[in-house]
Amino acid sequence: MKQFPILETERLILSQLEEKDIPLIVEYLQHRIYSDLTSNIPYPYTENDAKSWVTMSKEAFEENSGYTFGIRNKEGQIIGAIGLHDREDDKAELGYWIGIPFWNKGYVTEAARAIVEFGFKKLHFNKIFATHLPHNPASGKIMEKIGMEKEAVLKQEVKKDGEYFDLVMYSIFNS
Repeated sequence: MKQFPILETERLILSQLEEKDIPLIVEYLQHRIYSDLTSNIPYPYTENDAKSWVTMSKEAFEENSGYTFGIRNKEGQIIGAIGLHDREDDKAELGYWIGIPFWNKGYVTEAARAIVEFGFKKLHFNKIFATHLPHNPASGKIMEKIGMEKEAVLKQEVKKDGEYFDLVMYSIFNS
């Protein structure tokens, strides 16, 4: 794909992250809860973290190894992000976050359905999987709502702040 795709849902626009998104990304992710509930968002979250992430996202697209979409309202303002990252062998990992003011409104579920469809129909993945920390069951509920099934519990899979955590893995297949 030469140009980054734009996906639209009933309430959302999913498009490439841009430099102009950095201030809002930092504003959203500066809350400690994101670090506590995810395996890869640091605390404190800085402007340099956001700049690096936007750069890495663009490089992943250019290298055909990942698609990170800004989740935007219909006015084009970023409210979160969602991505699919190629793990080779026809499978990809799904990841997402959304700003606290937009929690419990179904936006991530709506975006995730669109991304899974994109992954299967346009990128021809066989399997899409996602993981969450056991103390973040809301993320698992999103995975279930989009048709994923619990596949495994990966014991002490991640080390964060000197502590080991399990990851709960969900997956869905292109069938």
